[in-house]
Formats: sequence, structure tokens, C-alpha cells
Amino acid sequence: MHEPVNLDRRSFLQRAAAGAAATWWWHGASDRAPVPHRTPRAARVLYLHMVGAPSQLDLFDHKPALRRWHGQDLPDSVRQGQRITTMTSDQARLVIQATNRVFAQRGRCGAWMSDLLPYLAQCADELAIVRSMQTDAINHEPALNLVQTGHELPGRPSFGAWLAWALGAATRELPAFVVLHSSWSGPKQDQALYSRLWGAGFLPAEHQGVLLRSEGDPVLFLRDPDGVSRQARARQLATMAELHTVAQQRFGDASSTARQRQAELAFRMQAAVPELVDLSAEPEAVKARYGPDVHTRGTFANNILLARRLLERGVRCVQIYHRGWDQHKNLEHDLPLQCRDIDQPIAALLGDLRQRGLLDDTLVVWTSEFGRTVYAQGVAGDAGYGRDHHPRCFVTWLAGAGVRAGVQHGETDELGYNVVRNAVHVHDLNATLLWLLGFDHERLTFRHEGRDHRLTDVHGKVVPALLA
Repeated sequence: MHEPVNLDRRSFLQRAAAGAAATWWWHGASDRAPVPHRTPRAARVLYLHMVGAPSQLDLFDHKPALRRWHGQDLPDSVRQGQRITTMTSDQARLVIQATNRVFAQRGRCGAWMSDLLPYLAQCADELAIVRSMQTDAINHEPALNLVQTGHELPGRPSFGAWLAWALGAATRELPAFVVLHSSWSGPKQDQALYSRLWGAGFLPAEHQGVLLRSEGDPVLFLRDPDGVSRQARARQLATMAELHTVAQQRFGDASSTARQRQAELAFRMQAAVPELVDLSAEPEAVKARYGPDVHTRGTFANNILLARRLLERGVRCVQIYHRGWDQHKNLEHDLPLQCRDIDQPIAALLGDLRQRGLLDDTLVVWTSEFGRTVYAQGVAGDAGYGRDHHPRCFVTWLAGAGVRAGVQHGETDELGYNVVRNAVHVHDLNATLLWLLGFDHERLTFRHEGRDHRLTDVHGKVVPALLA
């Protein structure tokens, strides 16, 4: 006789659903992830997200006509009835605010960049700058969800989780997907960051991003308790593996496999992480290129150097979040502080990757959730003016593996309010990133609740002009 299988109600329903949709295993099991659909140009990704939305009009989108329009009302013919936020909808006027930044053409490619990014300007010939980005959401939370997960509502897998599932880790000692939060120099009252932005959603849980902390141990419980040896921990893991195997066989609990893999990874990370985060082995000349903040844990400079070390050691995707860009007021004071945080470190990172031969197969992405308005929030010309949210156009740039260096893609109107040429939606951006990583975004799917889901939902197209 067969040994009876003991099932609780939840496990029974899970197994019944699995039986009714047996193809789930082909589409979704973590050990049956797809192989690339084409030869990948990129083997890894460094994803830099500026949370809050930098003002593209003060950094990358040069609009000389703003001097002539400064102080005038935004024409209805330009706004075209588009929705604006409640933070400015009750203003008596939407007054155009010219930038006070000095723009110049940088590099052989002639890319227009402002004086707030002098170090990055030296790398202009390596960037593919997209000035025609668009999104559907006008508020931070849904816009962050959309660019990171392909859907405005929470619960979908993040970009890094899709990549971790599709490519897996190139190392056994570290996760495939790592997240870093950076300190920032602007006002400290800013948007909260939720773990779902790097979550696995309905993908196997082991593919969620692992957040390395900037205070205390980088990972909680990195050190074993006093009196517990590494040999004892190894025996404990072996016993746990046996128990998880029994649970999976008797109760159909597929998540037990993911839990075991995570426990084993954590065990290996205990040995790998201390050496990883110790920057003392980095030559002083290298650290100096990243700027003085590199010596302070949790700064953008420190994190981006740490990101390079993670990528070198086989991590597939490193995401750095840098907050403080939501300048509804005091833009003239706060924007330079934010740019100082990132400018020199990014330029140093690009040079570092190039020198080490990693830029050829490392994709670097710099983006945000939307852009900012040409009209002032508050009183135009006042020292404390800001700019409101603007989803109709913003700037993203790419560098590295497979990217057409030195290109400026897309164009906005003379006021920088609407895209007039080569619009790129956030779904198009994600489709292009997946293409560079070897995947057709329409074929990279995971079956969940009877539907094949993908990062780009039912949208998106690759942007050939950005590809080398």
C-alpha cells in the first residue's frame, strides 16, 4: 500500500491547482527558467534609480526658448487638457520657469548637458541619452511600480527579479539580485521605498532582491551566535534540507525548496559578504576617483563602488536607489546638492568598468519614475520655487553593453512639455533592456493564475536606435 499523504487545506488547494495547470512547471519553476532567446549583449546590469524625479529641464533637456517664455502662462495649446497634480491644479497661474543652469554641448557627440554634471559630461560620448521618455502615472507610488514592475498596481515581479529568474546567479556565494539604498544631501522628508519594488511577486521567492544595509551588519544575522561553529551550522542546514524534502514530497509545498535555497545562500553569504563590503583592499587612487564620500557607508559613492565589486563577483543585477529628487520647492538649492552626490561617482564607475574590461558586457541604466514641469510650483522666479510632477516627458540614459554610445534619442517641444519625436514609453525601455540581455520581452513569460505574465504586460517595443 502507498503511504497516505497528509494534506492541510491550503496544500490541497495548491496541489489541485498545480494539477489543473501542469504547464506551470514549464513556465515557472525556478529550475526551469528560460534560456536567452538570442545572444545577449549584456551579462549584468547596474540600475541607478533617482527616486522623486530629477528636473530634466535643468540637467539634460536644453531649451533656450525658455528665456523668452519665462514668466508667461503655459499656453492651453501646449497643455492640451493634460492632467496635472493637485499640488499645482489650484494655482491661479501655471507660469513658465526658465532654468538658471548653464548648458553646453559635451563630447564629440555634442550632447547638451548642464553645469550641474561636470564629471558625467566628460563621459558624454559613452551615453545613449533618451530625452523622450513617457509614463502613464503622475504620482510617485504608481509610477515607481510601473517602471520597476511593468504595472501601476503592486504585486508584480520587479525587473531585477525577472532577470534573476531568467539568468540565475553567476556565483553561488552571492544573490543574483542585490539592492542598495543611498543616503542623500537634499531634504530628508522624501518618498518611502517599499520592498515590493525589488520583490519577486509571483515568481519563486528566491529571486527577490536582497537589500544590503548601510548600518550595522550588511545582512541581518551575518554572524553566527556565540558558541555555534560553521560546522554546526552546516549540519543544521543538512538537517533542514532533509525536512524540506519531506515537506515537499508529503505536503506538496513547493516553497520549501525556495526556503532551503535561501538558507543555503545565506550560509555562503556569511563568508562572502564581509570581504565584499571591506573597501580597504581597493587602491587609494581608485577610491579617490569616486570622491570624498566613498569612505562613508551608505553614500551613493560608497554604494556605487560596492556595486562594481558585486558585479565583478557574479551578481546579475545591482539596483541603487537614490532619494531626494522630489523638488516641489527650493529646487535651486537642493538640485545641486543631489547632483553632487551622484556626478563624480557615476563618472568614476564608468571609467572603472571601462578600465577593467567590464563595460563591454555591463549595462548601466540611469532613470527615474517621471520628469518635472516647465512651469513653476510656487512663484516663478522666487528663490524657493520648485517644479511639479510631469509624466509626459523625462530623461533616461544608458551606457555599456550593446548600447549605441553618443546618441541623443527623441525630442520635446520648445518648452520641454510634450514629446514631438520618437517617444519612448517605460514599457519600451524595459523591452529594450531585456533585448540587450538576450530576451524577447514578448516571450519571457511566467504563467500565473491562468495567464502568461511578462514584465512589459501587453505593451512595449524595442528601440533599435539605442542599440549598437
